Amino acid sequence: MTVAGPFGLAVEDPALEADLRRGLAAVEDLLGESVKSDDPFVAEAAQHLVTAGGKRFRPLLVLLAAQFGDPLAPRVVSSAVVVELTHLATLYHDDVMDEARIRRGAPSANARWDNTVAILTGDFLFARASDLLADLGPEAVRIQARTFERLVTGQIHETIGPADGQDPVGHYLSVVSDKTGSLIATSGRLGSMMSGADDTVTEVLTQYGERIGVAFQLSDDLLDVASESVVSGKTPGTDLREGVPTLPVLHVFASDDPADAELATLLRGDLTDDAAHAEALSRLRSNPAMQRARDDLQRYADSAREVLKPLPEGAARRALSALCDVVVQRAV
Repeated sequence: MTVAGPFGLAVEDPALEADLRRGLAAVEDLLGESVKSDDPFVAEAAQHLVTAGGKRFRPLLVLLAAQFGDPLAPRVVSSAVVVELTHLATLYHDDVMDEARIRRGAPSANARWDNTVAILTGDFLFARASDLLADLGPEAVRIQARTFERLVTGQIHETIGPADGQDPVGHYLSVVSDKTGSLIATSGRLGSMMSGADDTVTEVLTQYGERIGVAFQLSDDLLDVASESVVSGKTPGTDLREGVPTLPVLHVFASDDPADAELATLLRGDLTDDAAHAEALSRLRSNPAMQRARDDLQRYADSAREVLKPLPEGAARRALSALCDVVVQRAV
Protein backbone atom coordinates (compact mmCIF):
# COMPACT_ATOMS: atom_id res chain seq x y z
CA MET A 1 0.00 0.00 0.00
CA THR A 2 1.43 3.35 -1.00
CA VAL A 3 0.66 6.93 -0.16
CA ALA A 4 -0.38 9.60 -2.66
CA GLY A 5 -0.18 13.25 -1.87
CA PRO A 6 0.42 15.36 1.22
CA PHE A 7 -2.99 14.47 2.58
CA GLY A 8 -1.86 10.90 3.15
CA LEU A 9 -4.39 8.95 1.10
CA ALA A 10 -3.38 5.30 0.80
CA VAL A 11 -3.80 4.11 -2.81
CA GLU A 12 -3.55 0.42 -3.65
CA ASP A 13 -3.62 0.75 -7.45
CA PRO A 14 -0.14 1.53 -8.86
CA ALA A 15 -1.48 3.22 -11.99
CA LEU A 16 -3.75 5.51 -10.01
CA GLU A 17 -0.96 6.29 -7.56
CA ALA A 18 1.34 7.23 -10.44
CA ASP A 19 -1.36 9.45 -11.96
CA LEU A 20 -1.95 11.24 -8.67
CA ARG A 21 1.73 11.76 -7.97
CA ARG A 22 2.30 13.10 -11.46
CA GLY A 23 -0.74 15.34 -11.19
CA LEU A 24 0.17 16.71 -7.77
CA ALA A 25 3.71 17.46 -8.92
CA ALA A 26 2.31 19.36 -11.92
CA VAL A 27 -0.08 21.23 -9.61
CA GLU A 28 2.81 22.21 -7.35
CA ASP A 29 4.82 23.48 -10.30
CA LEU A 30 1.97 25.58 -11.71
CA LEU A 31 1.04 26.82 -8.25
CA GLY A 32 4.59 28.06 -7.77
CA GLU A 33 4.53 29.80 -11.14
CA SER A 34 1.14 31.36 -10.38
CA VAL A 35 2.31 33.18 -7.26
CA LYS A 36 5.40 34.72 -8.85
CA SER A 37 5.57 38.46 -9.36
CA ASP A 38 8.11 40.91 -10.75
CA ASP A 39 7.67 42.84 -7.51
CA PRO A 40 9.84 41.14 -4.84
CA PHE A 41 7.59 42.12 -1.94
CA VAL A 42 4.40 40.94 -3.68
CA ALA A 43 6.13 37.69 -4.62
CA GLU A 44 7.26 37.09 -1.03
CA ALA A 45 3.81 37.76 0.40
CA ALA A 46 2.02 35.67 -2.25
CA GLN A 47 4.40 32.73 -1.79
CA HIS A 48 4.15 32.86 2.00
CA LEU A 49 1.42 30.25 2.44
CA VAL A 50 2.38 28.21 -0.62
CA THR A 51 5.87 27.57 0.75
CA ALA A 52 4.44 26.87 4.21
CA GLY A 53 2.92 23.72 2.74
CA GLY A 54 -0.61 22.45 3.10
CA LYS A 55 -2.67 19.33 2.61
CA ARG A 56 -3.57 20.07 -1.05
CA PHE A 57 -6.88 18.37 -0.34
CA ARG A 58 -8.76 20.28 -3.03
CA PRO A 59 -6.27 19.60 -5.86
CA LEU A 60 -6.23 15.95 -4.83
CA LEU A 61 -10.01 15.80 -5.21
CA VAL A 62 -9.78 17.49 -8.64
CA LEU A 63 -7.32 14.83 -9.76
CA LEU A 64 -9.42 11.97 -8.39
CA ALA A 65 -12.54 13.35 -10.07
CA ALA A 66 -10.65 13.56 -13.36
CA GLN A 67 -10.11 9.79 -13.25
CA PHE A 68 -13.69 9.35 -14.47
CA GLY A 69 -12.75 10.99 -17.76
CA ASP A 70 -9.33 11.71 -19.22
CA PRO A 71 -7.02 12.49 -16.28
CA LEU A 72 -4.40 13.83 -18.70
CA ALA A 73 -6.76 16.40 -20.22
CA PRO A 74 -4.83 19.69 -20.39
CA ARG A 75 -7.22 21.74 -18.25
CA VAL A 76 -7.31 19.39 -15.26
CA VAL A 77 -4.14 20.67 -13.59
CA SER A 78 -5.12 24.30 -14.21
CA SER A 79 -8.50 23.74 -12.53
CA ALA A 80 -6.74 22.15 -9.54
CA VAL A 81 -4.54 25.22 -9.20
CA VAL A 82 -7.57 27.53 -9.51
CA VAL A 83 -9.28 25.92 -6.50
CA GLU A 84 -6.06 25.89 -4.44
CA LEU A 85 -5.34 29.56 -5.20
CA THR A 86 -8.91 30.40 -4.23
CA HIS A 87 -8.50 28.46 -0.99
CA LEU A 88 -5.20 30.18 -0.19
CA ALA A 89 -6.73 33.59 -0.86
CA THR A 90 -9.52 32.90 1.63
CA LEU A 91 -6.93 31.89 4.25
CA TYR A 92 -5.25 35.30 4.02
CA HIS A 93 -8.63 36.97 4.51
CA ASP A 94 -9.75 34.58 7.26
CA ASP A 95 -6.62 35.22 9.29
CA VAL A 96 -7.37 38.95 9.24
CA MET A 97 -10.96 38.42 10.35
CA ASP A 98 -9.96 35.95 13.07
CA GLU A 99 -6.84 37.92 14.08
CA ALA A 100 -4.92 34.65 13.77
CA ARG A 101 -1.20 34.69 14.50
CA ILE A 102 -0.21 31.24 13.20
CA ARG A 103 -1.09 29.52 9.93
CA ARG A 104 0.40 26.18 8.82
CA GLY A 105 2.91 26.31 11.63
CA ALA A 106 4.29 29.69 10.55
CA PRO A 107 3.36 33.30 11.38
CA SER A 108 0.26 34.32 9.46
CA ALA A 109 0.65 37.03 6.81
CA ASN A 110 -1.14 39.59 8.96
CA ALA A 111 1.18 38.77 11.88
CA ARG A 112 4.30 38.92 9.71
CA TRP A 113 3.29 42.12 7.92
CA ASP A 114 -0.12 43.67 8.68
CA ASN A 115 -3.82 43.30 7.90
CA THR A 116 -3.71 45.47 4.81
CA VAL A 117 -0.92 43.44 3.23
CA ALA A 118 -2.73 40.18 4.06
CA ILE A 119 -6.00 41.37 2.51
CA LEU A 120 -4.35 42.68 -0.63
CA THR A 121 -2.29 39.50 -1.01
CA GLY A 122 -5.47 37.47 -0.84
CA ASP A 123 -6.89 39.71 -3.58
CA PHE A 124 -3.73 39.14 -5.64
CA LEU A 125 -4.25 35.36 -5.42
CA PHE A 126 -7.89 35.73 -6.44
CA ALA A 127 -6.68 37.67 -9.47
CA ARG A 128 -4.20 34.95 -10.40
CA ALA A 129 -6.92 32.30 -10.02
CA SER A 130 -9.18 34.35 -12.32
CA ASP A 131 -6.42 34.61 -14.91
CA LEU A 132 -6.12 30.81 -15.06
CA LEU A 133 -9.88 30.43 -14.96
CA ALA A 134 -10.33 32.51 -18.10
CA ASP A 135 -8.72 29.69 -20.10
CA LEU A 136 -11.13 27.09 -18.71
CA GLY A 137 -14.21 28.47 -20.44
CA PRO A 138 -17.31 30.50 -19.54
CA GLU A 139 -19.02 27.68 -17.63
CA ALA A 140 -16.01 27.34 -15.33
CA VAL A 141 -16.05 31.11 -14.77
CA ARG A 142 -19.73 30.91 -13.84
CA ILE A 143 -19.11 28.00 -11.44
CA GLN A 144 -16.28 29.93 -9.77
CA ALA A 145 -18.44 33.05 -9.43
CA ARG A 146 -21.23 31.09 -7.77
CA THR A 147 -18.73 29.33 -5.51
CA PHE A 148 -17.26 32.67 -4.48
CA GLU A 149 -20.77 33.94 -3.74
CA ARG A 150 -21.29 31.02 -1.37
CA LEU A 151 -17.90 31.57 0.28
CA VAL A 152 -18.78 35.20 0.98
CA THR A 153 -22.33 34.38 2.06
CA GLY A 154 -21.04 31.78 4.49
CA GLN A 155 -18.58 34.28 5.96
CA ILE A 156 -21.34 36.86 6.36
CA HIS A 157 -23.61 34.35 8.10
CA GLU A 158 -20.77 33.30 10.39
CA THR A 159 -20.09 36.94 11.24
CA ILE A 160 -23.68 37.88 12.08
CA GLY A 161 -24.49 34.57 13.82
CA PRO A 162 -27.77 32.65 13.88
CA ALA A 163 -31.07 34.50 13.65
CA ASP A 164 -33.41 34.61 16.62
CA GLY A 165 -34.88 31.17 17.13
CA GLN A 166 -32.48 29.51 14.70
CA ASP A 167 -30.71 26.36 15.89
CA PRO A 168 -27.04 27.38 16.38
CA VAL A 169 -25.77 23.92 15.38
CA GLY A 170 -27.87 23.94 12.21
CA HIS A 171 -26.70 27.48 11.46
CA TYR A 172 -23.07 26.42 11.93
CA LEU A 173 -23.40 23.42 9.61
CA SER A 174 -24.95 25.69 6.98
CA VAL A 175 -22.01 28.08 7.33
CA VAL A 176 -19.56 25.19 6.95
CA SER A 177 -21.37 24.02 3.81
CA ASP A 178 -20.90 27.46 2.29
CA LYS A 179 -17.41 28.32 3.59
CA THR A 180 -15.78 24.91 3.11
CA GLY A 181 -18.14 22.53 1.32
CA SER A 182 -18.75 24.82 -1.65
CA LEU A 183 -15.13 25.03 -2.84
CA ILE A 184 -14.53 21.32 -2.30
CA ALA A 185 -17.73 20.60 -4.25
CA THR A 186 -16.33 22.80 -7.02
CA SER A 187 -13.12 20.76 -6.91
CA GLY A 188 -15.11 17.63 -7.72
CA ARG A 189 -17.14 19.42 -10.38
CA LEU A 190 -14.20 21.02 -12.20
CA GLY A 191 -12.07 17.88 -12.12
CA SER A 192 -14.88 15.87 -13.64
CA MET A 193 -15.85 18.54 -16.19
CA MET A 194 -12.32 19.25 -17.38
CA SER A 195 -11.65 15.54 -17.86
CA GLY A 196 -14.69 15.19 -20.11
CA ALA A 197 -16.69 12.93 -17.78
CA ASP A 198 -20.44 12.83 -18.37
CA ASP A 199 -22.91 15.08 -16.56
CA THR A 200 -24.23 12.34 -14.27
CA VAL A 201 -20.73 11.61 -12.97
CA THR A 202 -20.06 15.33 -12.54
CA GLU A 203 -23.20 15.76 -10.43
CA VAL A 204 -22.27 12.81 -8.21
CA LEU A 205 -18.75 14.14 -7.66
CA THR A 206 -20.10 17.62 -6.87
CA GLN A 207 -22.42 16.20 -4.21
CA TYR A 208 -19.60 14.08 -2.85
CA GLY A 209 -17.34 17.12 -2.63
CA GLU A 210 -19.95 19.11 -0.71
CA ARG A 211 -20.44 16.36 1.85
CA ILE A 212 -16.83 15.40 2.36
CA GLY A 213 -16.03 19.13 2.49
CA VAL A 214 -18.26 19.54 5.53
CA ALA A 215 -16.72 16.42 7.08
CA PHE A 216 -13.26 17.85 6.43
CA GLN A 217 -14.07 21.03 8.37
CA LEU A 218 -15.68 19.11 11.23
CA SER A 219 -12.52 17.00 11.53
CA ASP A 220 -10.53 20.24 11.78
CA ASP A 221 -12.89 21.39 14.55
CA LEU A 222 -12.17 18.23 16.50
CA LEU A 223 -8.44 18.43 15.85
CA ASP A 224 -8.34 21.95 17.23
CA VAL A 225 -9.57 20.61 20.55
CA ALA A 226 -8.18 17.08 20.67
CA SER A 227 -4.71 17.29 19.15
CA GLU A 228 -1.76 17.50 21.51
CA SER A 229 0.59 18.69 18.77
CA VAL A 230 0.26 21.08 15.87
CA VAL A 231 -1.34 18.44 13.63
CA SER A 232 -3.76 20.89 12.03
CA GLY A 233 -1.15 23.57 11.33
CA LYS A 234 -2.44 25.65 14.22
CA THR A 235 -1.74 25.65 17.93
CA PRO A 236 -4.32 23.37 19.62
CA GLY A 237 -7.17 25.35 21.11
CA THR A 238 -6.66 28.27 18.72
CA ASP A 239 -10.37 28.50 17.93
CA LEU A 240 -11.18 28.53 21.64
CA ARG A 241 -8.70 31.30 22.35
CA GLU A 242 -10.06 33.36 19.46
CA GLY A 243 -13.66 32.87 20.57
CA VAL A 244 -14.63 30.92 17.44
CA PRO A 245 -17.55 28.63 18.41
CA THR A 246 -16.86 25.38 16.56
CA LEU A 247 -19.07 22.29 16.63
CA PRO A 248 -17.96 20.74 19.96
CA VAL A 249 -18.46 24.09 21.71
CA LEU A 250 -21.89 24.53 20.14
CA HIS A 251 -22.89 21.08 21.38
CA VAL A 252 -21.94 22.14 24.92
CA PHE A 253 -24.04 25.28 24.54
CA ALA A 254 -26.99 23.19 23.27
CA SER A 255 -26.77 20.66 26.10
CA ASP A 256 -29.55 20.59 28.69
CA ASP A 257 -27.35 18.66 31.12
CA PRO A 258 -26.84 20.84 34.22
CA ALA A 259 -23.29 19.52 34.45
CA ASP A 260 -22.47 21.33 31.19
CA ALA A 261 -23.69 24.73 32.38
CA GLU A 262 -20.44 25.58 34.17
CA LEU A 263 -18.35 24.60 31.15
CA ALA A 264 -20.61 26.65 28.88
CA THR A 265 -20.03 29.69 31.09
CA LEU A 266 -16.28 29.12 30.97
CA LEU A 267 -16.35 28.75 27.17
CA ARG A 268 -18.30 32.00 26.79
CA GLY A 269 -15.75 33.85 28.92
CA ASP A 270 -12.38 35.39 28.14
CA LEU A 271 -10.10 32.56 27.04
CA THR A 272 -7.13 34.73 26.18
CA ASP A 273 -6.00 34.08 29.75
CA ASP A 274 -3.70 31.04 29.63
CA ALA A 275 -5.07 29.40 32.77
CA ALA A 276 -8.71 29.78 31.70
CA HIS A 277 -7.84 28.55 28.21
CA ALA A 278 -6.04 25.45 29.54
CA GLU A 279 -8.96 24.61 31.83
CA ALA A 280 -11.54 25.07 29.08
CA LEU A 281 -9.53 22.94 26.64
CA SER A 282 -9.01 20.15 29.17
CA ARG A 283 -12.68 20.03 30.19
CA LEU A 284 -13.94 20.18 26.62
CA ARG A 285 -11.71 17.27 25.60
CA SER A 286 -13.41 14.99 28.14
CA ASN A 287 -16.94 16.29 27.54
CA PRO A 288 -19.58 14.20 25.71
CA ALA A 289 -19.88 17.06 23.24
CA MET A 290 -16.73 15.72 21.57
CA GLN A 291 -18.43 12.40 20.84
CA ARG A 292 -21.50 14.19 19.52
CA ALA A 293 -19.26 16.13 17.15
CA ARG A 294 -17.51 12.90 16.10
CA ASP A 295 -20.92 11.39 15.38
CA ASP A 296 -21.72 14.38 13.15
CA LEU A 297 -18.39 13.95 11.37
CA GLN A 298 -19.06 10.25 10.78
CA ARG A 299 -22.55 11.03 9.47
CA TYR A 300 -21.23 13.43 6.83
CA ALA A 301 -18.42 11.06 5.83
CA ASP A 302 -20.89 8.17 5.48
CA SER A 303 -23.17 10.42 3.43
CA ALA A 304 -20.28 11.27 1.11
CA ARG A 305 -19.48 7.59 0.66
CA GLU A 306 -23.13 6.76 -0.02
CA VAL A 307 -23.40 9.26 -2.86
CA LEU A 308 -20.58 7.49 -4.73
CA LYS A 309 -22.70 4.39 -5.45
CA PRO A 310 -23.73 5.39 -9.01
CA LEU A 311 -20.08 5.74 -10.07
CA PRO A 312 -18.42 2.88 -11.96
CA GLU A 313 -16.50 0.50 -9.72
CA GLY A 314 -12.75 0.90 -9.89
CA ALA A 315 -9.62 2.26 -8.24
CA ALA A 316 -10.77 5.91 -8.33
CA ARG A 317 -14.08 5.18 -6.64
CA ARG A 318 -12.33 3.09 -3.99
CA ALA A 319 -9.89 5.94 -3.37
CA LEU A 320 -12.74 8.43 -2.93
CA SER A 321 -14.36 6.05 -0.46
CA ALA A 322 -11.06 5.64 1.39
CA LEU A 323 -10.76 9.42 1.57
CA CYS A 324 -13.90 9.44 3.73
CA ASP A 325 -12.10 7.20 6.23
CA VAL A 326 -8.98 9.40 6.17
CA VAL A 327 -11.06 12.49 7.03
CA VAL A 328 -12.66 10.69 9.99
CA GLN A 329 -9.51 9.01 11.27
CA ARG A 330 -7.46 12.20 11.35
CA ALA A 331 -9.77 13.48 14.09
CA VAL A 332 -9.90 10.32 16.19
